[in-house]
Amino acid sequence: MERTLSIVKPDAVAKGALGEILRRFEADGLRIVALKLIRLTEEQARGFYAVHKSRPFYASLVKFMSSGPVVVSVLEGDDAIARNRRLMGATDPANAAPGTIRREFGSDIERNAVHGSDAVATARVEIPYFFNATEIQAPVEALAG
Repeated sequence: MERTLSIVKPDAVAKGALGEILRRFEADGLRIVALKLIRLTEEQARGFYAVHKSRPFYASLVKFMSSGPVVVSVLEGDDAIARNRRLMGATDPANAAPGTIRREFGSDIERNAVHGSDAVATARVEIPYFFNATEIQAPVEALAG
């Protein structure tokens, strides 16, 4: 069982796409085990995206991510990271496959509706950035026992 962080970005929240995006996660068999509606401060956005600090888009990304509410969640399931990335589509909505979240709800490479962890190691850093252990539901196996 794998976990990944998902962020529904300010553009998708403002468009009213939140319910449809969450529905797609669940329809694909991903279990939502933690969920919060928050508004990132610029400091929080800078910290979360620090890996991109030297990139030319960093300042714009920080400003965008702190411009309105976002929904952060932890998704759980077999191959959760790969499945979520398939649902999201390519980073640039123009290059994303038809039917993907970014193709349908994103408008450009920055305002692309969603973020998702790209690897297990990344998820292990990103999830605790937003959630502590008591905010995340126990794995399915623990509930069944």
